[in-house]
Amino acid sequence: MPAEPTPALLPQAASWLRRRSWSAVDRPVHALLEAKRRTGHTVSVVLPALDEEATVGDIVRTIRRELMERLPLVDELVVVDSGSADATAAAAARAGARVEYRDAILPRLPAVPGKGEVLWRSLLVTRGDIVCFVDADLREFDPAFVSGILGPLLTEPDIQLVKAMYDRPLETEGAVVPAGGGRVTELVARPLLNLHWPELAGFVQPLGGEYAARRALLERLPFPTGYGVELGLLVDALETVGLDALAQVDVGVRHHRHQDGQALGRMAATIYRTALERLDRTHRLKASADLVHPLLTQFTRDPQSREFTAHTHPVTALERPPMHTVPEYATRH
Repeated sequence: MPAEPTPALLPQAASWLRRRSWSAVDRPVHALLEAKRRTGHTVSVVLPALDEEATVGDIVRTIRRELMERLPLVDELVVVDSGSADATAAAAARAGARVEYRDAILPRLPAVPGKGEVLWRSLLVTRGDIVCFVDADLREFDPAFVSGILGPLLTEPDIQLVKAMYDRPLETEGAVVPAGGGRVTELVARPLLNLHWPELAGFVQPLGGEYAARRALLERLPFPTGYGVELGLLVDALETVGLDALAQVDVGVRHHRHQDGQALGRMAATIYRTALERLDRTHRLKASADLVHPLLTQFTRDPQSREFTAHTHPVTALERPPMHTVPEYATRH
């Protein structure tokens, strides 16, 4: 039998992937500094942190040394502690960050647990025109995680939000699976986005915690308080400013702490709930042909070109009727 043709990305997503995906090396840091001087934009970097004593200090030191002292690209570096039981706050302060405490920000509104709550409150204690979020559990931190995603926002006036894309190796018990990380992305978020928001199918790391956006956009978006914040912001940004205002930048490899299966299950449930809220809000819950795009696009890094390559697959939903409704079955029984 002849092979079935490989389905393609939605044309709009394919066009976006070509025009709005860059590498950090595409914009040298000196060009970013010139753009920053020319536009007058200020930049805040925010690290949401909960019990990250082991890693937060190295991240802060790298950003301060490389992007504040050596190159004045970042104006404000803030760690927002969300109730750590360890010495996260002290480690961040020693490394040169300003530390803010979740519960002290907007005290009239009792804080709830969750990463999104911290990111939302961080807007109240930062001033930058551009806000860059970076997870505090990264190891072997590269300053390109910040400078790379700031690049399009400093040089392209129409860009409103930029996400980092990268490889996520799964490192556990001494073994390394090169593309084994991002399990919730591949099993939950990517299928949801491909089926219901196919314009976003080109994002390599839709749930990545490293992204930057213009304050003028962030202050207009609702923030899910938990793990659904990344998916929620991405979907809401699409609906608020349109696909062409979104972009992604390749920053290499992301090394971080991996969570256990039960934690991933809780994360997946929260993300699914976040998607359902948005589908309900826009009256898109009915799974009819015009609301579900039955294709799934995944990404691998080509070993020769080192670029991410898209592979699109059909998502089948064929169901057979109950056997008792099949005439041939009825004649046999």
